[in-house]
Amino acid sequence: MARDRLDGVRDHYDVIVIGAGLAGMTSANNLAKCGRSVLLLEQHYNFGGMATWFRRKGGHIFDISLHGFPIGMIKSCRKYWTREIADCIVQLKGIVFDNPQFQLKTPFDRADFTRILVERFGIAPETVESFFDTARRMDFYDDQSMTTRELFEKFFPGRSDVVRLLMEPITYANGSTLDDPAITYGIVFSNFMSRGVYIFQGGTDKLIQMMRQEMVRTGVDLRKQVQVERIVVEDGRACGVIANGRRISAGAVLSNANLKTTVEKLVGPEHCPDELLEETRAVRLNNSSCQVYMGIKKGERIDYIGDLLFTSVSDVFDTKAMCARDVTSRTFSMYYPDTRPGSDRYAIVSSTNANWNDWANLSPEDYQRDKAHLIETTLAALEKYVPDIRSKLDHVEASTPVTFHHYTQQMHGSTFGTKFEGLKVSMDLPNHIPGLFHAGSVGIIMSGWLGAINYGVIVANELETYMFEQARTGGHDDTISTTEPMRS
Repeated sequence: MARDRLDGVRDHYDVIVIGAGLAGMTSANNLAKCGRSVLLLEQHYNFGGMATWFRRKGGHIFDISLHGFPIGMIKSCRKYWTREIADCIVQLKGIVFDNPQFQLKTPFDRADFTRILVERFGIAPETVESFFDTARRMDFYDDQSMTTRELFEKFFPGRSDVVRLLMEPITYANGSTLDDPAITYGIVFSNFMSRGVYIFQGGTDKLIQMMRQEMVRTGVDLRKQVQVERIVVEDGRACGVIANGRRISAGAVLSNANLKTTVEKLVGPEHCPDELLEETRAVRLNNSSCQVYMGIKKGERIDYIGDLLFTSVSDVFDTKAMCARDVTSRTFSMYYPDTRPGSDRYAIVSSTNANWNDWANLSPEDYQRDKAHLIETTLAALEKYVPDIRSKLDHVEASTPVTFHHYTQQMHGSTFGTKFEGLKVSMDLPNHIPGLFHAGSVGIIMSGWLGAINYGVIVANELETYMFEQARTGGHDDTISTTEPMRS
């Protein structure tokens, strides 16, 4: 008989959290610290959402999205998780750019980027400082009409090389384009462009294990391989879920699923005000990714060539070309033994931005053929940096947007969530359906892991305020406050 994944689950909790991505786990942990009874339901066999990993024969461990995040991750993990987690975050020192316009290596911090822009690109120091200061001051309430393209044209007119240097890593990180609002670029860029790029030493598996242990300590009821089929809405309020066919009630529900999935599928149009449905349907999904995972034979080694390699054969920076199935631009994440202290193993993960429609409707034969082509062209590109890479490998496989959709259930395999307009819908959700909150990957918080953790804290605070007001008024107050969004 199949194992009952809900064995021992109570009939009622203060809060049910749907999805164990970093935002969902952070929300659950913080609400449990406030004394709330919390049930966390995850459909996958791992916690972590996109912050996950998998193992293969031969001792290989591959991280899905470990490289890298801003220094603010240290403070957020120390404050909202544990000092032990924060102490495992270390800096990556070698960020490499290699494309037809320039080749350089940098620690990816403001001081070095300033030096590069002034000395190598010939930009006036006052222009560079003004650009960095402008990006740093941007927040959610700024003018949203200026595009990133217009921002660059204002400071660096006609300089496609400068645009590439400043924009390409952010596009890899969150799928943004030059036509998205400038504030979505400015906030994410200024987070990274502080004191470099960081990684969790020990791997994603160690991080999620430490987070799981902390949630057990705070009293979160953790359940995986549980499919939430429905968010229960009665009298206009969210009051529980249907999961694995069982109804579980709650004082409030927090969804860490995709925003559109949360509203259109889990809640359902019949329970949504027309305004909410209209706004949700207008939200655009961001693009997805392909990855190639390369495992190095035990006993083989790779000379240090950098930690992150932003490579491209495209003459100029082009976000549409970066997503095309005919790949011209890749990020190589290099995993040396010190990524997992005590290990002597090396691994390389290649990441490319991708479009769902290029992969979703292929025949099984064409899908396997195109995956094989992706692997072969990736190995050919990597030979420039590791000439004997093929002889060093004993495992290689690829993932596509279809793979991400299968494992995460994200609509269209959207590894970067929604476009910027999704943030307002996410924040306003409890005003349309009291008791329902959302902390998925949306718009302005697309600075990866840091944004997810911080948004999880913001939403947990909102939910705690709602619960407090419900207790104070006996459940008759339909209004909640809206906290100003944290700079992720």
